[in-house]
Amino acid sequence: MQLNQDDINIGERLREIRENMNMTREEFSEKIDITDSFLGQIERGERSLSVKTLKKVVKYTGVSADYLLFGKNSKNDVLNKINNILELNSETTSDFIYHIVLCSNDFCKKLNDSKS
Repeated sequence: MQLNQDDINIGERLREIRENMNMTREEFSEKIDITDSFLGQIERGERSLSVKTLKKVVKYTGVSADYLLFGKNSKNDVLNKINNILELNSETTSDFIYHIVLCSNDFCKKLNDSKS
């Protein structure tokens, strides 16, 4: 079996994302609706990431597709991460923390707009 270097790189980034989220392969694969063995094959570069799975990873983790596929952060990556934090924690985070993140989100939008 010939391994594709692009698939290996994508798999390594996916593993890094999962580990940074402190999740096991089993936990992460359940969240993105694939088997843990298939996730393992993707992480090792033995299988390619489908578009369907890519969309699930991006939606669940908040990372950009640019980063996952090419190792590059898009200019909206910070906004995606902040929005992901807000979405995941808005009910459980204290009002104080919630408002700090909300203000950070507005600041990042203004910063991004000024760079465009």
